[in-house]
Amino acid sequence: MQFASFPPTLPYYRRPERMTSPGRHAALFRDLPGDVAELAGILHGLVIHEHIAGIYGVTLTEDDRASVHVRRTEDLLGLICSRDSRPLSVPREPAARLPGNCRHFTVLMVAMLRAQGVAARARCGFGSYFGNGLFEDHWVCEYWDAAAQDWKLVDAQIDAKQLEIFAVDFDLTDVPRDRFLIAGDAWVRCREGAADPSVFGLSLIKESGMWWIAANLMRDAAALGNIELLPWDSWGAMPAPYEEIGTDELVLFDQLAGYTQKPDEAFDLLRQTCADDARLAVPAAVVNSLRKREEPL
Repeated sequence: MQFASFPPTLPYYRRPERMTSPGRHAALFRDLPGDVAELAGILHGLVIHEHIAGIYGVTLTEDDRASVHVRRTEDLLGLICSRDSRPLSVPREPAARLPGNCRHFTVLMVAMLRAQGVAARARCGFGSYFGNGLFEDHWVCEYWDAAAQDWKLVDAQIDAKQLEIFAVDFDLTDVPRDRFLIAGDAWVRCREGAADPSVFGLSLIKESGMWWIAANLMRDAAALGNIELLPWDSWGAMPAPYEEIGTDELVLFDQLAGYTQKPDEAFDLLRQTCADDARLAVPAAVVNSLRKREEPL
């Protein structure tokens, strides 16, 4: 939707926060291009997706994959520089890129845009353009296009190599909102019977369902509060795999979905709800479900 005037949330989403601040590596963001597509191109030369490294001729070890558990931009930049100290604009060979996933591409894109004073935020949901007819677990960056006076979605992960295997027929700097569904949209569609929950999840591990949508809904709400967590971080009311969602939680997630669908209009309600409800509030430490341990933020 276009706004008659600038949404009042723009200053909030221009500020680097704990996950998006470059910290001691702020100088690396100087002199980067302002064009969104060019910034995505820079990320293509810095990060390699852990699950499709093979298409670049790269085989990752478990030690290589440790970086996928890194949450903060400052730490990600430190790892990138430890591998190659050249400017970020210099593309690394695939084997020298930092293993990550869609969340890492997204958070780094948000960080780069905020460093230039552009309002940007991470969105967690599901993409339908991965060639299998499903809505796959995915993250993209939502940025404020000042010329259009509207929020747009950019997928900073998909590069030329991935375009050869994925069903992308649109501008990756303006992803259609029916090709990437924020988790709140997926939740509402399924609750209304307009979509099948079994097509929302991660086909790589053959998991899907309302519990997965609810988990991404909480992660999306947290990201709208500038706490961009890992795709497998869990806390509070987040359902366990295939756990039946109780009546009270259904009401809670219905409310949360509505707020995340209109995060600018519902900004205060969303922040207050996520702060005051212990089931939603992000604690000082969350459970890394892959490592099966609690980790401080």
